[in-house]
Amino acid sequence: MRGRMMEMPLLVSSLIEHAGAVYGDRPVVSRSVEGPVVRSTWREVRDRSRRLAGALQNRGIGRADRLATLAWNTQRHLEVYYGASGMGAVCHTLNPRLHPGELAYIMDHAQDRVLFVDITFLPLAEALADRVPVETWVVLTDDEHMPATTLPDAVSYEALLAEYDGEWTWPALDEYDAASLCYTSGTTGDPKGVLYSHRSTVLHAWGVSLPDVFMLGTGETILPIVPQFHANAWGIPYAAALTGAKLVQPGPRLDPAGLTELLTAEEVTCCAGVPSVFLPLVAAWRKAGSAPPSLKRVLIGGSAPPQSLIEALEGEFGIEFFHGWGMTEMSPLGSVNRLTPAMRARPVAERARFQTKQGRAPFGVEMRIVDRDGGELPRDGQAFGELQVRGPWVAAGYFRDDAEIVTDDGWFPTGDVATIDPAGYMQVTDRTKDLIKSGGEWISSIDVENTAMGHPSVAMAAVIGIPDDKWGERPLLVAVAAEGADADSDAVLAFLGEHMASWQVPDRVEWLDALPMGGSGKVQKNLLRERFGG
Repeated sequence: MRGRMMEMPLLVSSLIEHAGAVYGDRPVVSRSVEGPVVRSTWREVRDRSRRLAGALQNRGIGRADRLATLAWNTQRHLEVYYGASGMGAVCHTLNPRLHPGELAYIMDHAQDRVLFVDITFLPLAEALADRVPVETWVVLTDDEHMPATTLPDAVSYEALLAEYDGEWTWPALDEYDAASLCYTSGTTGDPKGVLYSHRSTVLHAWGVSLPDVFMLGTGETILPIVPQFHANAWGIPYAAALTGAKLVQPGPRLDPAGLTELLTAEEVTCCAGVPSVFLPLVAAWRKAGSAPPSLKRVLIGGSAPPQSLIEALEGEFGIEFFHGWGMTEMSPLGSVNRLTPAMRARPVAERARFQTKQGRAPFGVEMRIVDRDGGELPRDGQAFGELQVRGPWVAAGYFRDDAEIVTDDGWFPTGDVATIDPAGYMQVTDRTKDLIKSGGEWISSIDVENTAMGHPSVAMAAVIGIPDDKWGERPLLVAVAAEGADADSDAVLAFLGEHMASWQVPDRVEWLDALPMGGSGKVQKNLLRERFGG
C-alpha cells in the first residue's frame, strides 16, 4: 500500500526558489574579479538566475546541454549554478588548475555548448577555443570591464542577461535528471565525469546542512574557500540556499590578507577549505596575534590535516576544528568528525589526535571495510581494509562510460584503506596505492606524514615507498621546511623515532621548496615517485 502524500520532485530550482521566497533579504556577498566587494541577496540571485535561464533558452540552449564554467567563487558563478541546472541543462564546472590538454579532453568528452569564463582565465579559454565544441562564449563581467578577446562572438554576462526581460518559470523536471557535472582526474587514465542528479544534489544539500556537519541556518555566515570548481564547493552553494545562511564568496583573492579581511568584515562564522589554504592563514594569524573574532568553526577536507594545524586552531585561537572526508563521486560528503561532548572536554593535544580521524557518516551514507576477497571486516578500530560506500548521493557510474564501478551488491570502492571503530568513527589509513609494505609489514604513509608535520621544522610532508633490495620497499619522506627553519633531516628522523616504531621511520628526508600539488589541493605522489622512485 502506497502512502497518500504529494509527489514533489527534488529540484535545484526548488532550492533557489525557497531561498528567494523565504530568505530573500539574507545577504550574498562576493569579492568580484574586477576588485570591489559586491553585495546582493538571495532574492536577487534567484531573479537573475531566472533571467539567465530565459536568455540561454532564447539562444537555443535546451535540456541536457552541457554548460561549462571556468570561474572563481562569485555571485555570477552562483547564478550559473542555478540558472543552468534550473532550466534543465547541466552545469559543468571546470578546474582551471588542470593542464590545457586535459581541459580540452574534458570539454570535448562533455560536448560543452557554452563556456562561462572569468576574465582571469581568458588566456586559457582562448588557447582552448580551437580544440573544444563550444558555440557560445560568455565572459563573466559587464560591458564596461569587457576586455578585448579572440574568442568568437564573445558576450559579457550582463549583456547576456539583458537579452531577456520576460517572466521566466522553471520547467517541471524529473528529479533524476542530470543537474551538474564534475570530472575527477586520477594519476592514471583519462578523467571521468561524475554526473549529479537534481535529487542527489538536494539530498546532499540537506546532509551538508545537518548540525553535525556544517550546522547551517539563518544565524550563520559561511565562506567556502574551497572553489566552486571543486566538487561543487562541497555543496555549500546549495546548502546555504536551503538554510538561508549568509553566503560570502572570496572571488580570486585566496591569500591570507584577502581572506582575513573578508572573514572579519563580513563576520563569517564558518569557513571550509583544504589544509594547504589554512596553513598560511594560521601563520598569518599567529604573526598578527589574532584571528577573525566571529569565526567559530573551520571545516578542513581534501586531505588529512596535520595535528599541529588542529592544535593551532583550537588551542591558540579557540576556533572549533572539524575534519571532513569525501570524494567527487560522493557529491562529495562522506563523513565528518564532530567530537562528542565527552571528547571535547579532553585537553587539546589529546583530542587533536582523535580529530585527525575522518569521522562518522551522516544519514545518507553507509560505509563498510572489506578484505581482499570482499569479506566485510569488523568495526573494531583495529581491522583495516578497503573502504566502500553507498547512498543516494554516491555515483553508480561515470558519464558516457558503461563500465561498472560498483560491486555486485551495490557498493562503491573508494580506493581508501580505513578502519571503523565501534562508535562509527572512520579513519583513512592510506590509499590502496600508497600503502608501503616493508619487510612484510604495512606502513601508513598518512601516519608518517602527520607525525612529521608535528616537528616545527616541517611545513608540509609527503611519504612514498621506494624500492629496496632487502625490505622490498622503504618509506621516503619528502618535506618542505617551515619558514625560517633549518632543513635538519637528522632532527626530523629522530623526532619520528620518538613517536613510531623504528621500521616505520623513513631512511632519509628529501627537502623541496614546494610539493607538487594537483588541482584539488592534494599532493601528486605519482610525480614524487617518478622523481625519487629510482
